[in-house]
Amino acid sequence: MQPSLKWRDFDSLRPPLPLPPPPSSTLAADAACVGLYGHMRLCVAGKGLFPLPVILVQVNPGEAFTIRREDGQFQCITGPAQVPMMSPNGSVPPIYVPPGYISQVIIEENGVRRVLVLPQQPEFHPGGHSPLHHPPPPPHAHLPAFIPHPAMMPPPHHLYTGMAGGVGDMSSQYISQYHPAHIYPEQGELESGVPGYTVILVVFFLLYLFSALDLDGLFTHSGHESSLTLLVVSDIEARGATVSWSAPTKPESENDSKEDDPSFSEPLCYEVSISISGKDGKYQSMYCGEELSATLEQLRPATDYHVRVQAMCNCLQGNPSEAVSFTTLSCEPDPPNPPKKISGTKNSLLLQWKAPCDNGSKIQNYILQWDEGKGTGVYEQCFYGPQKQHKVTKLSPASQYSFRLAAKNDMGTSEFSEVVDLFTSCSVPLPPFPPELEMAGVTWLCLKWQRPASSPKEDDICYILEMEEEGSAYGFQKHYDGEELSFTVRNLHRSTKYRFRVAAYNSEGKSNPSQVVEFITKPDIPGCPFKPVIRGRVLPNSFKMAWEPPKDDGGSEITKYVVELSEGTSGSPWGQVYSGPALEHVCEGLKPGCSYQTRVYCMSEGGQSPVSHSTSVQTPAVPPGQCQPPRLVGKPKAREVQLRWGVPQADGGSPVSCYSIEMSGPQSEESKEVYQGPELDCSVGGLMPGKTYSFRLKAANKAGFCSFHVKSLALFRSLPPPHASPPAPPCNGAPVTEFRLEWGAAEGSMQICYSGPGLSHEMKGLLPATNYFCRVQAVNVAGVGPFSEAVFCLTPCTVPAAVSNIYVLKESELESRPQPVYSPSTCLGICWDPPCDHGSEITSYLIDIGERQPIVVGPVTKHVIQNLQPDTSYRLVIRIQALNTLGAGPFSHTFKLKTKPLPPQPPRLECTAFSHQTLRLKWGDGPAKATSDALQYQLHMGDKNGRFISLYKGPCHTHKVQRLNESTSYTFRIQAFNEAGEGPFSNVYTFTTPRSPPAPLKAPKVERLDDNSCEVTWEALPPMKGDPVIYSLQCMIGNSDFKQAYKGSATTFHVQNLQPNSDYRFRVCAIRQCQDAPELSGPYSPTVTLSSQRNDPALAGSAVGSGSRIGTESTRARQSLSDEQCAFLLLMVFAVIAILIAFVIQYFVIK
Repeated sequence: MQPSLKWRDFDSLRPPLPLPPPPSSTLAADAACVGLYGHMRLCVAGKGLFPLPVILVQVNPGEAFTIRREDGQFQCITGPAQVPMMSPNGSVPPIYVPPGYISQVIIEENGVRRVLVLPQQPEFHPGGHSPLHHPPPPPHAHLPAFIPHPAMMPPPHHLYTGMAGGVGDMSSQYISQYHPAHIYPEQGELESGVPGYTVILVVFFLLYLFSALDLDGLFTHSGHESSLTLLVVSDIEARGATVSWSAPTKPESENDSKEDDPSFSEPLCYEVSISISGKDGKYQSMYCGEELSATLEQLRPATDYHVRVQAMCNCLQGNPSEAVSFTTLSCEPDPPNPPKKISGTKNSLLLQWKAPCDNGSKIQNYILQWDEGKGTGVYEQCFYGPQKQHKVTKLSPASQYSFRLAAKNDMGTSEFSEVVDLFTSCSVPLPPFPPELEMAGVTWLCLKWQRPASSPKEDDICYILEMEEEGSAYGFQKHYDGEELSFTVRNLHRSTKYRFRVAAYNSEGKSNPSQVVEFITKPDIPGCPFKPVIRGRVLPNSFKMAWEPPKDDGGSEITKYVVELSEGTSGSPWGQVYSGPALEHVCEGLKPGCSYQTRVYCMSEGGQSPVSHSTSVQTPAVPPGQCQPPRLVGKPKAREVQLRWGVPQADGGSPVSCYSIEMSGPQSEESKEVYQGPELDCSVGGLMPGKTYSFRLKAANKAGFCSFHVKSLALFRSLPPPHASPPAPPCNGAPVTEFRLEWGAAEGSMQICYSGPGLSHEMKGLLPATNYFCRVQAVNVAGVGPFSEAVFCLTPCTVPAAVSNIYVLKESELESRPQPVYSPSTCLGICWDPPCDHGSEITSYLIDIGERQPIVVGPVTKHVIQNLQPDTSYRLVIRIQALNTLGAGPFSHTFKLKTKPLPPQPPRLECTAFSHQTLRLKWGDGPAKATSDALQYQLHMGDKNGRFISLYKGPCHTHKVQRLNESTSYTFRIQAFNEAGEGPFSNVYTFTTPRSPPAPLKAPKVERLDDNSCEVTWEALPPMKGDPVIYSLQCMIGNSDFKQAYKGSATTFHVQNLQPNSDYRFRVCAIRQCQDAPELSGPYSPTVTLSSQRNDPALAGSAVGSGSRIGTESTRARQSLSDEQCAFLLLMVFAVIAILIAFVIQYFVIK
């Protein structure tokens, strides 16, 4: 059976009695879920007794018709029945069909329009959608609601929450889908031949298309669609409420068909969301769980909320329930913000505050509490009232007061705000004491001052330090303004007097300045004196030297000069020999034939100057010193003795070249020379046996022989004849049985070292060049005889001992050395303790450095080994050799030393960007911001005095120098340093700042003179450092390019021959005419537009009345259409196109 819907003109079907007015309930669009398997007829009546058109819905037997009433309840009407529905505006209702069906309109002969609902073909899916359908949307402004007529509507059988039942029920497994309505015009329109129904169809389709943009939220995908009962909101409080609901119910038919579906056995999850922006506003989730109630917390007091709940099962979501509105209760206000100080005096504070959120109840009063300035934390009320400000009076000056604030309404009192501490003002501080000098430098002065004694500690006092340079005409200039009690004034001149004063101020005002004090910067170190010169003849033991004072005394008088002297050409320490104000000095106590170096430096109040260049002096040699007596070698023979001697202690500055031995006999007073030569031993023959001879020795060098010394005499006795026996001590009647020999280094501390019958004994283990004493006594049976006289013996000299202790010199222990300068990367400094010389003075040391050539140094105890490889370990062997005939001493122990790596070389400095006030310098290849501090740089800039001042020190590779003067050359140098030390400075780089261009001008002024001319004027700029300034005026006609109209020094220009109906634009720039450089143009001014008078007669009157319109381009903004106007324009275009399409369909398709 094919279900159908019919309606017809209801002019002839008028009821005999008038009907009562219709109720206010409406028929929702989605309530038309009608079982249309039978015939239903809709009849339209709009004339006669009915004030509004009435639609009669005929429900056949076995069918059901469902409507939604005004209160939201659904009412099901089963057939057979006729349901009268009233249309408020007389339009035909849209027809919605069940899922799986389509509607078809048939016009009968009697004018009744019949709607047939036919099953849809399975393979046909309109719109490309799935066969699942959506329920119809709710009514809109263009889809009018329909009112059921109570007089013709039968009583409801039952109310239910599910879909309409009956033969044509729509099961819950269908997913809702919206079908557009089929609307047809009246019969009279068809007969008239005018395509009215087509136009109405197209217009309603367009209106629906625009309104459907708001229906996206209605097409909610629900897998197992079920309905929830209305929410119940209870326990409503100011910041919370309780929401409860019941589980969703399913129709019986669904329960029967889905008993075996395991998805229905899974528990449901419920999501509660609220909205504060209305029923259709944005919802925020507040709860998600399986319970049937939830407590909403952290709500706003006195706020309207809408709450809804939605059931979920796995990934499927049901339709949200109807939103329920509720309003939270009012409560006490929120805690206010702390009060703020608006103004204040010494005895009062004016406080002001803002109202907090009242939480639904108007704030009636504010409570202001304070601690009365006691600071105990106990607060008392000082104000109660509705005002939002209060003035606290009768306070103490410069005192601290704590305040807090609370608000009160009908619901209670809020919590107190945070405590705020406020201070009252003080009186103007007294003049402080004059500043004191804490420290002084060459270019800076560190000053400090004291707080005024009468000012309380709570008063915020700031200080202004003013300075005046001696001889300056600028007066006192401010150099510091702050709260500190000390400040360092920098960039001062050396040895210059400056005047200072300080003033204090607070919120009440500024005090008078303190007394003026004067301080002087320290002088700088003086320059080094000139190289010393020798005056007169150089004597063997002295010479006279003189020098000139330095060119730069550092700003203070030279107080003294210090003369230093060093023996030898290099490696010897410097010793001070003079200190005083004189410019000459006689160096005495020198060694003959020795080389000396002398230098001088000066001292002043600024410090010690660098040392001057050294001067070398060679003293003349003198004859050698007196020699020691010769020694007997071995036992004397009967007629010959063997003699040996040592070199004299002083060679007179020249090596000894010859020795002379003179001998005198036992009875002869005259002496004769028995030997002359360079050897240190000789053999003297021709002696008499048993006789005593005396010998004396003298040495000679290139200066001559030395004199004989009185003690330079040695007595020797020759042996008796070969057959003679040695003398024996007298036995005194008993033979000698034993001799006892005593030996010692001192005459009074000798010990027995031999006892026996022998007449000789050999001593071993003696020290070289040491004095010893010995004596002997004889023993017989009668006893021990007396000791003989003590005999003095001197052991011969030998080579020096080995060096025992060796040290490494630190950089701080090294004294000032002449060039080359000590470098820890290529030099090693060592020192040692001098060993025992064993009777012969040490004249030199030999330093052996592995594979390198041994180094010979003088009689010094420290030395700097140079020309080594950086970052290299060395194995050093040091041995000492005495430069005499005795030989060299043994080697010392071996030790290792390592040189440091070389300091880094300076990078190349370049200027990457520049302007008339800044220079951006770059060096190295690294990034602008360094990532490591291993390698750092120091950038110096030269000042006017030729000195270099440090600008930057750090690891970065760029630096921007600011506050420079235009067209000025600046010198820079850079140095790199790391752990190995500071590298050398780079060459001096010179960079020059360019000239500054002129400043931009303001927009010129244009004044029309007549129809064909105007006058353009602009501001004038002063000359820039002597360079004149001219101006360039450019003009643009219409949309063409700018062209120069004028260039010169004037500030006005008359423009002639203006073209009618054309717009002129003018702009101007300043040009600096440099004397030795090309011109510099500044930026152009803003553009000014001159609108010419139009020749249009309609515009002539307005042009005469208002004058010429002159303005900038910014005042000629074009008007654009708004969004609403664009939408209306598009709608009109679509409507016109739809009407044209309707006419085409009417004449070419239908006819």
